[in-house]
Amino acid sequence: MRLSIVTSAVVAALVGFGSTIAIIIAAAQAVGADAAQTSSWVAALCLAMAATSGTLSVRYRMPVVTAWSTPGAALIASSSGISIHAAVGAFLLAGGLIVLTGLVRPFGRLIERIPTSIAAAMLAGVLLQFVVGVFQSAQGAPGLVLPLVGIFLVVRLFNPALAVLAVLFVGLGLSFGGGMARPLASDLTLSTLTFIAPTFDPSVLIGLGLPLVLVTMASQNLPGLAVLKASGYEPPAGPILAATGLASVVTGIFGAHTSNLAAISAAICTGPDTHPDPKKRWMVGPFYALSYLVFAAFSAALIGLIAALPPELIKTVAGLALMGAFLGALGSALAEEVKRFPAIVTFAVTASGLTLFGIGSAFWGLAAGLVTLALDLLAIRLRRRA
Repeated sequence: MRLSIVTSAVVAALVGFGSTIAIIIAAAQAVGADAAQTSSWVAALCLAMAATSGTLSVRYRMPVVTAWSTPGAALIASSSGISIHAAVGAFLLAGGLIVLTGLVRPFGRLIERIPTSIAAAMLAGVLLQFVVGVFQSAQGAPGLVLPLVGIFLVVRLFNPALAVLAVLFVGLGLSFGGGMARPLASDLTLSTLTFIAPTFDPSVLIGLGLPLVLVTMASQNLPGLAVLKASGYEPPAGPILAATGLASVVTGIFGAHTSNLAAISAAICTGPDTHPDPKKRWMVGPFYALSYLVFAAFSAALIGLIAALPPELIKTVAGLALMGAFLGALGSALAEEVKRFPAIVTFAVTASGLTLFGIGSAFWGLAAGLVTLALDLLAIRLRRRA
């Protein structure tokens, strides 16, 4: 047992929570969640992180660290015209499909057969508005946003994982110290879970539920498994995916979207800085779980703190937090020359915000990219035969 195990767990939890909580709040606002439902959403997510990280780490004796789906939250935040009840129905569908991915190998292979470039382009299209939102916010509050962007650019040179957290803390100081924040609307009362009855709207299930599975798998679960493997572990992918999917189903009725393996937070917990002996790094899991139990207990107060901040700060923190994910998605989308044009089609359709038959642009971007790719591959085959 070393102090570094505790500090790694606490830092990872702070980075995961503090750098992306603004995106969760934006997602809750997009589907019309009230204050109680938003608090329940965050508390349920934190409980899922605590339960899965603690249990899986102890069970498999490796630092299995989980997180909420940040790209998934961005996908929800970019939607419009969806009620919280319909969103919960999509969350339950997504969680169930992730369980099937872990337990039913043919279903997992079906998800894996979707080209990485197309899935990445869809994610990049979803994230574009958040990244652009940073600089749109600078027009309204340049004295707040531009210094924060500068801090982000400097801190990321030394520690990318802490760059967004530094922006959040400095932004808090500037907002409250400069009189830009509103009075706090909540006290330190304990959070409660609120049951939200799901409705299963076919258009929302297709337009939100299915893309939510894809972005969670492609941008969170697969990189999370890769982080563990890069650190010398052999994680049992099926049981881990099934556990996070089951947690998503259980917490979905309280408003929480999908849980999954962490990537950036996991990197903080899986290296030699946590413990020189890889066989003892699993102990980070229970302390990480304890950190999220604290966040779950006081989620209402934390949300009240975020709500008091200027909207420009929220957009800045969210956009900077997603900058790395946007860069990675765009790079993956354009990595293969033969798939670049279909990827660009996917990106353009998704970023356009197109909605047809009540189904959002993420689905149509994916469909357009797959059709374009199929046509391109068919044309290549015909040319080779000729």
